[in-house]
Amino acid sequence: MSLSSPFFNRWLSQIGPDRAFEVLTDLVDAGAVFAVDEAGKILFWSRGAEKLFGIPGDKVIGQPCTEALACEGHHDPCGLAEHGVIKAESVRVKLPGARSLSCYRTARAFFDASGRFAGAIEFLQPESGTGSLPPRPGEDEGESFHGIYSRDPAMKDAIKIIRNVAETDATILIRGESGTGKELVARALHVESHRRDHPFLAINCAALTPSLLESELFGHVKGAFTGALRDHAGVFQQANGGTLFLDEVAELPLELQAKLLRVLQERSFMPVGSDKAVTVDVRIIAATHRSLREEVKAGRFRDDLMYRLRVVPVYLPPLRERRQDIGFLLWHYVGLHNRQGLRRIETIAPDAMRRLLDHAWPGNVRELQNVIEYAFAVGRGAELTLEELPPEFRETRSGAEPAAPLPVRRSRGEDEAEAIRQALQIAGGRLDEAARLAGVSRATLWRKRKKYGL
Repeated sequence: MSLSSPFFNRWLSQIGPDRAFEVLTDLVDAGAVFAVDEAGKILFWSRGAEKLFGIPGDKVIGQPCTEALACEGHHDPCGLAEHGVIKAESVRVKLPGARSLSCYRTARAFFDASGRFAGAIEFLQPESGTGSLPPRPGEDEGESFHGIYSRDPAMKDAIKIIRNVAETDATILIRGESGTGKELVARALHVESHRRDHPFLAINCAALTPSLLESELFGHVKGAFTGALRDHAGVFQQANGGTLFLDEVAELPLELQAKLLRVLQERSFMPVGSDKAVTVDVRIIAATHRSLREEVKAGRFRDDLMYRLRVVPVYLPPLRERRQDIGFLLWHYVGLHNRQGLRRIETIAPDAMRRLLDHAWPGNVRELQNVIEYAFAVGRGAELTLEELPPEFRETRSGAEPAAPLPVRRSRGEDEAEAIRQALQIAGGRLDEAARLAGVSRATLWRKRKKYGL
């Protein structure tokens, strides 16, 4: 039994029950809410329903539910007249564009004074557990490219460059923090190129001493140094015809930078201890988390090599600058773990989601993957709770200053309404927090919400 006071009823009459119902259903963002009359015709269609099914409300209001939603299963609004309540019934909804979506259906019937069926309110929630919703008409649901997933405009621009340049032999420099997916991009470039049937090799220039790195890159001949008991082909020779990925290239010692420059210019090099040049046909993809221009200014990197490496620069923004990607990637990796069958997460508790969205993600996508793996390992049940997140997510900051505003980025083509909507989403609907994130006053936020109907 739900309880309400006379004050609540008075408040409800002031704001209007229809407005209260609309706001309440807007809070249910992970599914569709709609109402039907005694004949099964749709009377109300929530924004969540528009997002989930990609069908605008003005297209379905007044339509029979069975025509608006072509469902496979037992979806019969009038069947509620017999049962009164339906909980978690599985249905499959056919969507525009020959798509379909498996959903759980929960519904509650209403009856008039004489006991006759008077209509119902229904809720449909995606059954897949991926948490991703089909796009509205004309809205992009995200980019997927060889294991790189994003809804962020800057990342999608990078992916477009990657797709185009993959067909060429141009040398590429990938810039991005640790964990942003630089090696994924390098592999995608290789797989999409005409070199895909030849080797792809990767070497971390920061992981070896200068002498070992020279031998690993260019190889050596027998007797070149103590311990060189036989000839050794370096990664340049091993990758002949294919692609070589030089990770953390800014860490390359200056004496080796000259040798790398010669390979790029002449396609040949001398193995350690050899007097014969070896010719190779290798595409070079380099990556660094540092600015090579700054390294050149500091005298740690050759400017001629920098220009040779960054023929096509590709920048991968950190996850903290891709706010709309956080939830998207969370549900993507939850879906991957769900398919393993050890545990199935259907929802994320609001306090846990708030911590996840507010986190700075210094380890970027790799850190996010590890957090999801941790939650699946330590927790059980269909809901991911705050207690199942790593310790750093559960720590409270007693006496600390309020966190600095998170960047609500306005990418190209992103208007003010989207920026406000993004702030509200990150803040979980808390207006004070959303105003701080958007960099405006609470009064301004309230005015903007009203202006844009948010």
